[in-house]
Amino acid sequence: MSPDFASAATVLAMSDGLNNEFSPNTDELLANNAHYIETFADHDLALQPRRQLAIVACMDSRMDIFQMLGLAHGDAHIIRNAGGVVTDDVIRSLLLSQRLLGTREIILLHHTDCGLQRVVSDELMDALEAETGMRPSWSLEAFKDPYQDVRQSIRRLQATPFVPHKDHIRGFVYEVETGNLAEVEA
Repeated sequence: MSPDFASAATVLAMSDGLNNEFSPNTDELLANNAHYIETFADHDLALQPRRQLAIVACMDSRMDIFQMLGLAHGDAHIIRNAGGVVTDDVIRSLLLSQRLLGTREIILLHHTDCGLQRVVSDELMDALEAETGMRPSWSLEAFKDPYQDVRQSIRRLQATPFVPHKDHIRGFVYEVETGNLAEVEA
């Protein structure tokens, strides 16, 4: 096993260690919301994204999608998951985004130093099954190369019959070290 990849036991142990230091955030966030509503100005935004744009991105907390792309609230649908991978659920969201809410363009955003690059799927799935008695029915979609995974995600979108607008699909890897977006050719 490569030293860049965490073993399943390491991943589970790390998550246990984090839980010991955990303090809930919800009350603080609700107080923040009370201040937010004092100047809330987005009440007149349309349900349909202004730019007819949907973005599929990793859930990584280092990626502020609106800030990195210069977007405003109401400009785009932002669909996030671990890795920014095109899964059945992402396709479901894009189907609704395009067919019901008028989007016509899709941008995929993966990034360097992604946690999924450090996971060995079989080992983690085995560890989860050993711990819980059940093997998850879903795939972790771990990958080694975010550029290659963007290409795979583009191919998945091109292949699905459920996403009708495929003329404007582009993919990028966000470099967490510099903030740069590197385009990935399909």
